Amino acid sequence: RVVSTEPGSIPGCITTGRDWESHREAVIVSKNLCASLCVCVCCSQYLSTLSVYPDASLHRQQSLPHRPTIPMVARIADQNTSGTPAMTEREASRLDKFKQVLAGPNTDLEELRKLSWSGIPRHVRPITWKLLSGYLPANTERRESTLQRKRQEYFGFIEQYYDSRNDEHHQDTYRQIHIDIPRTNPLIPLFQQASVQEIFERILFIWAIRHPASGYVQGINDLVTPFFVVYVFEYIKEEVENFDVSSLQEAALRNIEADSFWCMSKLLDGIQDNYTFAQPGIQRKVKALEELVSRIDETVHIHMQQYEVEYLQFAFRWMNNLLMRELPLRCTIRLWDTYQAEPEGFSHFHLYVCAAFLVRWRKEILDQRDFQGLMILLQNLPTMHWGNEEVSVLLAEAYRLKFAFADAPNHYKR
Repeated sequence: RVVSTEPGSIPGCITTGRDWESHREAVIVSKNLCASLCVCVCCSQYLSTLSVYPDASLHRQQSLPHRPTIPMVARIADQNTSGTPAMTEREASRLDKFKQVLAGPNTDLEELRKLSWSGIPRHVRPITWKLLSGYLPANTERRESTLQRKRQEYFGFIEQYYDSRNDEHHQDTYRQIHIDIPRTNPLIPLFQQASVQEIFERILFIWAIRHPASGYVQGINDLVTPFFVVYVFEYIKEEVENFDVSSLQEAALRNIEADSFWCMSKLLDGIQDNYTFAQPGIQRKVKALEELVSRIDETVHIHMQQYEVEYLQFAFRWMNNLLMRELPLRCTIRLWDTYQAEPEGFSHFHLYVCAAFLVRWRKEILDQRDFQGLMILLQNLPTMHWGNEEVSVLLAEAYRLKFAFADAPNHYKR
């Protein structure tokens, strides 16, 4: 059924750029989620019915418990486990291996990548991500001085540039960032806290003005969240979804902000042509995805051609947001363990993950017999129950495809 919205309750559709007043016909209740959620079929933003009906929101908020229940799709803990069970013998053994590699005076990054490919234990994920991204040096003695220098450098940028956000030259950039931040993981209370949104605004604004070739592009806001969550875990042991960041010491929060900025910057350095004018990197990757799928599953490829579904219509977002709109955040974090362990993980291996992801829904795709049905499926794939197990299967298939095609690109070109 169609859900009518009040204009301005949610800024608008990311894909079309239209506000909800002129786009309300595209907002539907999602059969794959629950009755309290609706979704835009163009950009697959998940909209809480509380945001759709502001009056109801006020009434409900008065009776909400202090720690609201998080919908399955928004939970960050792996859903293949219930509660917080004791670590298995295998998990404890893997953690010990990570600790051994990390304990030496010079971390063997190649060995760390091999261990990380299959997932990184939560306890050592922050330091491992910082090392694999190139933010921290392998030499243990240099790490603390590097952290201090980079954190000071980031906050130097804040002092130098952030006050210019309302200048005529930068106000459009800042305004777009300010609009996009509340859309970032709207179902997770952590990201709706004012202090967290201010952190994201600073990170994105500073990155944008230091990278004028691309500036800020919608979708980059999503790429901050995995780093932020992982680096919050350095300072807390409880669940993060409802965590009140104001309870952290200011120094810890500043460290999380600076570290998130630099690691996001390292990621974007490798895929910046995704965000320059006309986004040529994404155009090339979507074309490569189409060619690859036509070779690995011609039936799916022909089926989509038959109903005039263009790959750009659904896969643009897969490349622009690195599948973050298609997967729960917990799955993105696990996926990024492997991306950071894989050579050119974000820029090259991601293509094979997207191909494996598309073919994973082969049956569901072939069951759809019209354009609208295919588009609604492809823009709202039912992954809300996914956890580490499903992501590991996806990565294994992506690796198989890479092994078969990466060194022989003519194999998937007609």
